[in-house]
Formats: sequence, structure tokens, C-alpha cells
Amino acid sequence: MTMETTELKQQVKEQIIKFLNLTTLKPEDIKDDEPLFGEGLGLDSIDSIELIVMLSREYGINIQDPKDGRKVLVDVNTMVDYIEKNRTK
Repeated sequence: MTMETTELKQQVKEQIIKFLNLTTLKPEDIKDDEPLFGEGLGLDSIDSIELIVMLSREYGINIQDPKDGRKVLVDVNTMVDYIEKNRTK
């Protein structure tokens, strides 16, 4: 894992907390492989829309199909992997 990937994971965690207003969490509370939905962080479908907006705003990634969004928004690892491959900003 590169330093850039490590930094990007930290940044994504900070953005998840900021965009979803998860004020009780710190970035280190979110594990890289912790599911964002269901048992893990317990996010819901509204949160997934917020995260898709965040990806668009912060990284220039446009996800049109919610099914694609679900594949990307599994955990921090899958988000970062997708960002690294698809970012335009």
C-alpha cells in the first residue's frame, strides 16, 4: 500500500464523518474493511446518496446507477480503490 493510498483512506474517513455529520466518530474509529452499511457503521440509503455526492464533488466521480454505488460503497478499501482508478480531480 502506498503512502498516497494511506493518506487517501484517512481523507475518505474524514469526509465520511464530515459529509454524514457523524460527529461521535473519529477517523480511527472506522476500520478500512468495516462494512459501511448494515452491521458495520450502520449507514442507510440516504447516507449512500450523500457519499455518491461526496465522490462527485471531491473526486469528480459520477456514479449514475445506485447499483454501481453499492459496489463502490462497501467499505473504505473499496471506496479508495475506486477513487484511485476513476478520479478526475
